[in-house]
Amino acid sequence: MALFSFRSGKADLPASPQPTLEAFLKGYSIEVMPRTAEKIDDFRTLLPAGTRVYIAHIDGTPIEDMVATARRLSQEGFAPMPHFPARIIKDRATLTEWVSRYRDAGVRQGLLLAGGVAKPLGDFHTSMQLLESGAFDGFDRLHVAGHPEGNRDIDPDGSDRMVMQAARWKSAFVERTDAKMAMTTQFCFDATPVIAWVNRLQAEGVALAVHIGVAGPAKLQTLIKFAIACGVGSSLQVLQKRAMDVTRLLAPYEPAGLLADLAAHKAANPGFGIEQVHFFPLGGIKTCAQWVMDHGGASGRPAIAA
Repeated sequence: MALFSFRSGKADLPASPQPTLEAFLKGYSIEVMPRTAEKIDDFRTLLPAGTRVYIAHIDGTPIEDMVATARRLSQEGFAPMPHFPARIIKDRATLTEWVSRYRDAGVRQGLLLAGGVAKPLGDFHTSMQLLESGAFDGFDRLHVAGHPEGNRDIDPDGSDRMVMQAARWKSAFVERTDAKMAMTTQFCFDATPVIAWVNRLQAEGVALAVHIGVAGPAKLQTLIKFAIACGVGSSLQVLQKRAMDVTRLLAPYEPAGLLADLAAHKAANPGFGIEQVHFFPLGGIKTCAQWVMDHGGASGRPAIAA
């Protein structure tokens, strides 16, 4: 799942981490793919011990590569959370095999999502079917996807009717089971729609904590490319506006402004539904991990994420 968040205007934060931002980044997670993980000699030099590391499963990636990456992360002391994209899973037997192989590799968490292919390859096409399958009984955590600015694949009319209906269903699933769940979101670049969306979830009775997706430092052109490919909504205009400013076009994007805004809102509203931050290292995992560390994200994981 390619999921990301930003705000224009404000420049970089001071070198010394701000207390509200440091608290907001505590227990952050990050995402890798098998081919990018291969370039890292030792994740222990980059990430706090116990960090949750999502493993993106792109269509065509061999399950052997996914399991090997998960096993390595587990052995290095991290909590691997592989993606389970429903639309690329052929059948129940395949799902059972994947879960079994991941269990043997030390996996106890999974991100369940529909997946980015238009036509399902087999029996599954939604994360709700995966949740109902029973294949994940005994897992410690099951996360699902969130879309602060909607999803045209789910709601072609531009509304969020089906997305919100699915969110209510997933919240009800938590209430009738003992599943520990959260909603990990697509990325965006403006705090305002994120805050409005999280508040609306709570107003709609959706009791899932939000792990907000944020793009790590990257070239502006790279972010625009990913944002368009992933269907990011109105906040894409923030990046496009920045791209029109020649003086800022070549400067790398950093998520300092967005995170400062969200952290300040969380500090002022403790009941606000964002629980953690999830980074998409589109400019490289080393660059992203160093940036997070420099901004106060090296203080380890909170008990709530265990």
